[in-house]
Amino acid sequence: MLKPKLFTTLKDYTKSKLIADLTAGTIVGIVALPLAIAFAIASGVPPEKGLITAVIGGFIISALGGSRVQIGGPTGAFVVIVYSIVQNYGLQGLMIATIMAGCILVIMGLARFGSIIKFIPHPVVVGFTSGIAVIIFSSQIRDLLGLKMKAVPAEFFDKWVEYGSVINSINYYAVGIAAVSLFIMITWHKVSHKIPGSLIALIVTTLAVSIFNMPVETIGSRFGEISAEIPKPEAFEFNFSVIKNLIQPATTIAILAAIESLLSAVVADGMIGGKHRSNMELIAQGAANIITPLFGGIPATGAIARTATNIKNGGRTPVAGITHAVVLLLIMLFFGKWAKLIPLSALAAILIIVAYNMSEWRTFRNVLRSPRSDVAVLLTTFGLTVIIDLTIAIEIGMVLAVFLFMRRMSMVTNVGVITRELTDEDEAVDPMAIDKKDVPDGVEVYEINGPFFFGAVEKFKESIGIIEDAPKIRIIRMRNVPAIDSTGLHVLEEVLHSSRKQGTEVIFSGVHAQPLMAFENSGLLKKIGEENIHSNIDEALRRAREILTDK
Repeated sequence: MLKPKLFTTLKDYTKSKLIADLTAGTIVGIVALPLAIAFAIASGVPPEKGLITAVIGGFIISALGGSRVQIGGPTGAFVVIVYSIVQNYGLQGLMIATIMAGCILVIMGLARFGSIIKFIPHPVVVGFTSGIAVIIFSSQIRDLLGLKMKAVPAEFFDKWVEYGSVINSINYYAVGIAAVSLFIMITWHKVSHKIPGSLIALIVTTLAVSIFNMPVETIGSRFGEISAEIPKPEAFEFNFSVIKNLIQPATTIAILAAIESLLSAVVADGMIGGKHRSNMELIAQGAANIITPLFGGIPATGAIARTATNIKNGGRTPVAGITHAVVLLLIMLFFGKWAKLIPLSALAAILIIVAYNMSEWRTFRNVLRSPRSDVAVLLTTFGLTVIIDLTIAIEIGMVLAVFLFMRRMSMVTNVGVITRELTDEDEAVDPMAIDKKDVPDGVEVYEINGPFFFGAVEKFKESIGIIEDAPKIRIIRMRNVPAIDSTGLHVLEEVLHSSRKQGTEVIFSGVHAQPLMAFENSGLLKKIGEENIHSNIDEALRRAREILTDK
């Protein structure tokens, strides 16, 4: 459905919802302030461009988007690609590439490509997300340590070689400011969950540097005055040569924006129990990336951390996202001139925390326990992202996933499977069919048929989500699942977690050798419990009756 969620939510809008949205939007606007500045500087552009993106892009994404609670703006995922484009094509090249990416996103939405996220394998997403985190971390060492160097090299290994050559120029004042910032951000949650630690760190360190006149580099000393106004729209020179040169980076921006925004929307759905309109979300992302560059902004997309902050503070409609953009605009207009006093080492500390949160090291570790083919996709995507290029990493990661899928199909296909598929189901007699079994009240049985890979897991999640009232026991039959990959494991772990959160016990029936081995290697078997895995449906139903009796 191509209809913004804003129009849907306003039909039954109330005063209490307005107050909750205004409160959440104000808090998210304050949270977004240091992040918008930090992402802009890390991307190699002036800090005000990050603020412009958060204001204009954030407003458009909330007003036109397909999610109730999505918060848009600049994100860490774009730092790597934006920095690369600025180095190779300049600021105007970045603006043109962003507009082109916006057009691609709109076309994807109109063509109903909103389900694209369902077909991105889990190891590919984890691989390039963790790779981006490593790159962001490595790009902040200069400001974190206050090293004296003209510019940070673009290549990963060149960065560290250069850092090593100037390591004797460490500014211990900068290190101290960074350490204080990290300490505040790590411990502030014990004081307050409403006010972000990153903002407190910026205020404290900026005051310390100004009062004690510390010899550290600030936004003002590197970039000069920060503009406290929205600039007039810029004109761009489009021609075939420019479009040809920028088509690859523009496509990368579009793919990243689609993945980031739809992932964020899916996470938000799980937190509020809603369902976003993926195609409308892509169109909103496209509109934001077409309009924002005209005012000097950089790529924008849905931000998972800010979206989660919005939800936790009571935001439930796009009005909260619109409020966040308005609050940022007011801060920019009335307090923007003071931003030049912010020490760069404090911003580097903020980005170090962002990189840590992006790294998903626990998820990365879990995928390493998956089948070796998934580990190969993960490490290849991760390595190419860090060492070569993000665009190439995504392309090769996807190609590897497709080939491995084909290989798995050839390994699990056999005469028995083919015979079963060719048999007319109306004539076939299945003695183990669930309609021939006595299923107790409070027990629901789900059956998965076929290999449980990245292209099929979304259907399973949707079928699980259809039932509004959680059953007492959920039996998942896997007798026709010859193989499973890390994405399937990830989804089953999510289902296990959400089911138990609702008070529903999960039992698995008919698990074959490959899935069972994958369960064990990934640690999922321990979470499920061996007593809840059975060879056939009769044993699973017997276990269900035991649980019901105990309850």
